[in-house]
Amino acid sequence: MRTGDLCQLAAELASEHGSDAVDYARRAVVTLECEGEGERAQFWFALSILLDDIVAQRVDPDRPVIIH
Repeated sequence: MRTGDLCQLAAELASEHGSDAVDYARRAVVTLECEGEGERAQFWFALSILLDDIVAQRVDPDRPVIIH
């Protein structure tokens, strides 16, 4: 998944669920790790970081995100 797509998904989740979206993503990470789904857990972890930044207004989801 491209960075822009990941940010768009995070923005939509944050818009729909607010700060609960961060909790959903974090719970998904724990659940997937327990199930041995490391790659899927990493995806949700990255998503949870973006969600946290969007909810805390550190990232504007309407602007491009640059990851170095």
